[in-house]
Amino acid sequence: MEYSEWEPVYLEIVKDLGLEINEDENSVRAMKALTLNSDLVMDDVLIDLIGRNVTVFGDAGSLEDDIGKTEPCGTLISAGSATERVLEAGIVPHMVVTDLDGNVDSQIEASGSGAVTLVLAHGDNYDAVARYVREFRGPLILTTQSRPFGTVMNYGGFTDGDRSVCTARHFGAKRILLEGFDFKNPRLKPRDDPERSMKKLEWARRIIYEMNLPDVDIVRP
Repeated sequence: MEYSEWEPVYLEIVKDLGLEINEDENSVRAMKALTLNSDLVMDDVLIDLIGRNVTVFGDAGSLEDDIGKTEPCGTLISAGSATERVLEAGIVPHMVVTDLDGNVDSQIEASGSGAVTLVLAHGDNYDAVARYVREFRGPLILTTQSRPFGTVMNYGGFTDGDRSVCTARHFGAKRILLEGFDFKNPRLKPRDDPERSMKKLEWARRIIYEMNLPDVDIVRP
């Protein structure tokens, strides 16, 4: 997805959730400064990595059952918090898409095993960016939900799960298997606001399905 397509959706999300664009962009600038010595890579790596078939792992309660029902195939993309459970299932993802929520140590472990990590900076995760972003040893792609610039990319999407799907579509995936996705029952963390979490899930559903391309199949187990 090009930013010209994503921007109107982003502005709707900003209004709906009361986000501050300036805070998003300030966090991105900090991330860029912190990763001057990191192994930053660009689009050509994802062009080679993402195939026609992709599996995206989400963090819903059904994840392990979904993996058991339908064997993951193609390019394996773990959405942030799901990474710990994906590794426990014996799967090393090819990519991790994260805003540094959940068990970040597992995401760093996947990076050390060669996973390409797409890290998102936004207004609510500045502290996590400052703490963790320099710990990733594998290939790193910096991303934003606001306007991209320089080495900071935006392939569309808002939550880790739907950003994974948007990235896969952007680089030519034609069949995307979703494992561990539930748009009605969020896995709440201690400080999560249930109403806000439900809004985020609804945006994820809309971005995945209502903004889908006609030649891309979205499949569930």
